[in-house]
Amino acid sequence: MDFTAEVERSLKILDGAVVIFCAVGGVQPQSETVWRQADKYDVPRVAFVNKMDRTGANFFGVLEEIKTKLGARPLPLVIPIGSESKFRGVIDLITMKAVIYKSTDDEGFEFDIHDIPDDLKKIASVYRHNLIEKLGEADETIMEKYIHEKGIYPNEVRDSIRRATIKGEVIPVLCGASAKNKGIQLLLDAIIEYLPSPIDIPPAKGQDPDRGLDIERIVSEDEALCGLVFKIKSDPFVGKLSYFRVYSGRLKTGEYVYNSARNLKERVGKILRMHANQQEIIKEALAGDIVAIVGFKKTTTGDTICDEEKPILLESMHFPEPVISMSIEAKTKADQERLGIALNRLEEEDPTFKVSYNKDTGQTIISGMGELHLEILVDRMQREFNVGANVDKPHVAYKETITKSTRSEGKFIQQTGGRGQYGHVVLDVSPALKGSGILFESKIIGGAIPREYIPSVKEGVLEASQSGSLAGYPVTDVEVKLVDGSFHEVDSSDIAFKMAASLALNDAFEKGGPILLEPIMVLEVTVPSDYLGAVIGDLNSRRVKIESIEERHNLKIVKAFGPLSEMFGYATALRSLTQGRATYTMEPSFYQEVPKNIAQKIIESSGGTKRRG
Repeated sequence: MDFTAEVERSLKILDGAVVIFCAVGGVQPQSETVWRQADKYDVPRVAFVNKMDRTGANFFGVLEEIKTKLGARPLPLVIPIGSESKFRGVIDLITMKAVIYKSTDDEGFEFDIHDIPDDLKKIASVYRHNLIEKLGEADETIMEKYIHEKGIYPNEVRDSIRRATIKGEVIPVLCGASAKNKGIQLLLDAIIEYLPSPIDIPPAKGQDPDRGLDIERIVSEDEALCGLVFKIKSDPFVGKLSYFRVYSGRLKTGEYVYNSARNLKERVGKILRMHANQQEIIKEALAGDIVAIVGFKKTTTGDTICDEEKPILLESMHFPEPVISMSIEAKTKADQERLGIALNRLEEEDPTFKVSYNKDTGQTIISGMGELHLEILVDRMQREFNVGANVDKPHVAYKETITKSTRSEGKFIQQTGGRGQYGHVVLDVSPALKGSGILFESKIIGGAIPREYIPSVKEGVLEASQSGSLAGYPVTDVEVKLVDGSFHEVDSSDIAFKMAASLALNDAFEKGGPILLEPIMVLEVTVPSDYLGAVIGDLNSRRVKIESIEERHNLKIVKAFGPLSEMFGYATALRSLTQGRATYTMEPSFYQEVPKNIAQKIIESSGGTKRRG
C-alpha cells in the first residue's frame, strides 16, 4: 500500500500485465491489492507461478488461491513436471508436448521437446480437457468443434486464448523457476501471443473540453495527437521528466503541444525512450509509445497532452488519500530553505504525498500512504536534496468550547500621568451550533458604547478566542453578544475596548462550563471476512464508534467514527492484524467532547488549567 501510486499510474496506461505469484507463498496480500487495481482499469493479465524449484512449491494450490482469493478464472496453459528440487520442466497443454530442461545447463537456455512421460499423461489429459472446455464457454467455434469431437489445431487454441484474455474472461497461467530461466521462454511467447498490442485495446475515451461531448481517439499515427502524462520524475541532469503514453498521433521534438487540463501550451524539448535508467534520445514518438519528455514546465501527473486544433480531455488518475501523517522540521536554519524546495519537488512527483501547514499547532505536516512511504521520502530528502530533517507525530488540533450561557463584564482602566485608558463592556456568551466558530453580534442601543469602538470589541473577542481557559487551545462554537458597557469622553480608545472585550471573554470562558473538543475522523476499513473480528476488537480499543458493516464480494466494509488522537499508527496496526490485506481511508468529520479522564491528562500535560499565551 505504501507505493500504491506507482501501481495505479502504471496500470492506467498499460495494455497488459504479467502477475507473478510465488509457488510457495501463493496469493499474497499485496497481490490482492494490485489485482483489484488492475480490475479497476480492465487490464488483461497473464499469470506466472515462479519459484517452482523451492521447497514447498505447489502449482495447483496457487491455481486454487487465484480462484478463491482473487475471484479470477485461471486457465493453466502448462503443468509442471516435478516440483521443488525435482522440478525439471513443464507440459505444454496446447501442443501436448513436454518441455524438459537439461540438468547440465544452469542457465536454462537448453531444453528438449519430448512426448509426455507416461506417469503424467492422465493428469495432462484432464487439464487439456479443462482448457478446451473453458475456452468453449467463451468461444462458440471451439465449443462446436469440441462437442462434435473435431480436431482443434494449436493455432486455433492460441487465437481463442488471445481473444478471451483481451476480453478479461480468462487468465492464462504458466509456471517456472526464473532464477534458472526455466519456463521463461514459454512466458515470453505468451506475452507476445496473448497480451494485447496497442491496436487491440479500445480507443482512448475523453471529452471535448469546450463542449463537454464524449469523443474517442483510435490508435493511429494519422489521428490527432492525444496522450496522458502519468508520472513526473526529477532527473539530476535534465531536470523534470514527464512520462507520457501516446494514445494517438505523433509527438515531435521541438513542437508546441496543448495541455487541455490546464489550458496552456508546452514545448517538447527532448523525447527520451527510457530503458530503466538509460536514456535514448529519439526524434519522434508514435501512437502506442511510452516515452519521457524534457521541457514541460507546468504539466503534472494526470494531465492530457493533445493537438490544440482537436482538443480532448482524458479522464485523470484518481489516487487514494494519504492515511498517515507526521510533523517535520528542519534540523538547522540552513536546512530550512532547502526543506521547502525538497517538499515541493517530492509533492510534485508523488500524488499520494501531501504537505500542509497546521496554523493551530504551528507544524508542517507531511502525509503519505504508510510509515515506510514517509521514511523513504525523508531519506530521499537527505540523499537527493541534502536536507536534514526531524520527524515526529503531529500534535492533535484540540479545541475548546463552553456548555452554558453566562454574562460577563470586562473593564480596562489605566490611569497614568497623562491621558488614561478606559473601556467597559458587558457580554452575553452562550454555546452555538456545531461548526459555527465564533459568532459576534452587537446589541448596543442608545450609544452606551460609541459605534466606532464596536469593531475593536469584536477584535478583542476574536483574539481572546484563540486561547481557551482549560489548556490554551482555540475556542469554537460560541455566540457572543455585546449587550452593554460604558465609555469615557477623553480616556476611551480602540485599544481599551479591545482589552476590555478580551478580559470579559476570558471571564465568560471560565464561568461557562468549558470543555475540551477533539477532531473525529470518518473511517472506512475494507477487510477480508477472516480478519473482521480482530479489526473490530482493535477499533473498539481506540474509542471508535462503528456505524455499519457492509459486504462487497468477499470483503467487509466497516464504516465508523473515531478520534484522531487514537488513530496514529493505525496503518501499521491494521497491516499487522490482517497480514497487510486490509486497507482504509480516513478524513476529518467533526469535533466532539473529549471524555473527562482523557481531557484531564491533556489539560495537565499543557500546564494545568492556566491559560497558555
